[in-house]
Amino acid sequence: MREHARVGGGPVPDRDDGLPELMDRVARGDQEAFAGVFDRVSGPVLGVVRSVLRDPAQSEEVAQEVMVDLWRSAARYRPDRGSVLNWALTLAHRRAVDRVRSEQAASDRARRVALLDHSPAYDEVTEEVESRLDRERVRRCLRGLTERQRQSVTLAYYRGLTYREVAELLSLPLGTVKTRMRDGLIRLRDCLGVTA
Repeated sequence: MREHARVGGGPVPDRDDGLPELMDRVARGDQEAFAGVFDRVSGPVLGVVRSVLRDPAQSEEVAQEVMVDLWRSAARYRPDRGSVLNWALTLAHRRAVDRVRSEQAASDRARRVALLDHSPAYDEVTEEVESRLDRERVRRCLRGLTERQRQSVTLAYYRGLTYREVAELLSLPLGTVKTRMRDGLIRLRDCLGVTA
């Protein structure tokens, strides 16, 4: 077993000693070899994940995902690119950062949805004020019509009667009602400032 000098003391065993051979066996589906890899790297993997996530439950979940990923992707390990431990810790760090980003994105989406749910599609107060102002303008303009024009317009537009029904109700010829309506609507249009 190779050893490194410990700062301030005796030798420390190399954590990667024998791991490349175990990973080669894991790549061929050797569960016993994976148990050896698991025993050697799961603690450091959990430590890296926990340093990123801080939440113990999520850290354990992500560390487990990393270990499953090590089992599934063992054939992709290349000893010439670094140690097994460094490869595992890189996977752990990436997976933990992905989880943080995913949680942040979900939180941002939830916040946007909440804002949309609480924002009215239009300003109800403004809409009500404008509606009241419009009604008041129409009333004011209706008062500017002759009594006969106002009566014909009111029956047709507020009661929903046809020109013929207005004529029958007022005992007037249909042509007379149409003329009063036309003249009354022209005066209303001019009073309200509507362009034709």
